Amino acid sequence: MFNRIVRGLEMGITLLILALLVNYGNPSLSDPIEKVRAYTRQIEFNYVTWMANAAMLKLRSASIGVPYTLNNSAQKQAVTEYFRVTRAILEKEYQLEQIYADAAILDKESASASVREELALQQARQSELAPFAEAVLQDQVSQILAELGLTALGEPLPNVLYHSTALPMALIVSPRDRIEQTANISINMDITVDEQAALESRVDKGLNSSSLVVHIGGVGVYPTMVMRSTDMRWMLSTVAHEWIHNYLTLRPLGILYSNTPELRTMNETTASIAGNEIGELVIERFYPELKSASHPRPGLISVPFDRAQPATLSQTTFDFRGEMRETRVNVDALLAEGKIEEAEAYMEERRLMFLSNGYLFRKINQAYFAFFGAYADSPGGAAGEDPVGPAVRALREQSGSLADFVNTISWMTSFEQLQKTVNQ
Repeated sequence: MFNRIVRGLEMGITLLILALLVNYGNPSLSDPIEKVRAYTRQIEFNYVTWMANAAMLKLRSASIGVPYTLNNSAQKQAVTEYFRVTRAILEKEYQLEQIYADAAILDKESASASVREELALQQARQSELAPFAEAVLQDQVSQILAELGLTALGEPLPNVLYHSTALPMALIVSPRDRIEQTANISINMDITVDEQAALESRVDKGLNSSSLVVHIGGVGVYPTMVMRSTDMRWMLSTVAHEWIHNYLTLRPLGILYSNTPELRTMNETTASIAGNEIGELVIERFYPELKSASHPRPGLISVPFDRAQPATLSQTTFDFRGEMRETRVNVDALLAEGKIEEAEAYMEERRLMFLSNGYLFRKINQAYFAFFGAYADSPGGAAGEDPVGPAVRALREQSGSLADFVNTISWMTSFEQLQKTVNQ
């Protein structure tokens, strides 16, 4: 009981600290982000309410001692059942989408009644399982963090806390004459594709910008938000990725996240590298049966469309990362020459090429590269020839351990400092 009280107090204190570090102020209307928010205020996602509700769920779990009331077998069973139910929910939601998209079905309410009934049952079951499954995965990630040395007095700080949920989408805005993320606004998840396109059109026309609404896989609030998924490897990597963001938020690199594009890329690439490594260690320790499974890795927290749709795969091998790198390099060159319209026409040509190879991009534009280019844990891809990603990867290779890598980069305040450290 004493340990539960202590963990509850730790959680409360950590929530307060991280809340104070999050800026919910009212910046000047001359702020570029505020100019974008003029188009999004009515549809912005409410993080404060979400964090409060998620924190209460975690406090209730801690008060009853989850996951420590379950033995190893029961823990694994809870996690397995949770993923099974999540798969069933996603399947039912897809069936509903098909029914409501089918013009031949006139009485959609009647046609969908049995699907909605089954969906409600599965959602109720998921609500029962979620506190147990999430607590188990949190504890397993925490154990690996402790072994890696990413702890304070033997415990991760902050505690590993996440909640799996439907996530908001993000409106990304970049200038047209260069690739740079000037705004990232979280908007409600129920905005339709037509509404996304209309929003992008209004923003681009009003601000002479390049914008794109993107899906995301996680958000580093506290507790962290993680997309619903049936992929345990992706889930573990993402939980670890977002915890790294929480860890960095208490240090200079995270505090300065938005100061420059280079610092943002340093943050995201560090979290991606560390998240992958931690997730794989959890798999090895607790789910070894998944280790040898053929498992294509999705694109971590950014959820990029870097895998072709199976039904539209071309017969020849297609190097997605190589082709995307080439696209970014050529776009950068055209924009450097001031050829904005030519760059945009070229990106549309490349989008159609990706489409013919099974990659269903709605748009490829400056905002696309501004967002996805920051996740540079692997060579190639949307980062192009940006030197930040390679420097972060080089630091990881030079570091004796993952903890050394994370702790070294967490105190950096500029890309120049990273370069100097790597070149020593």
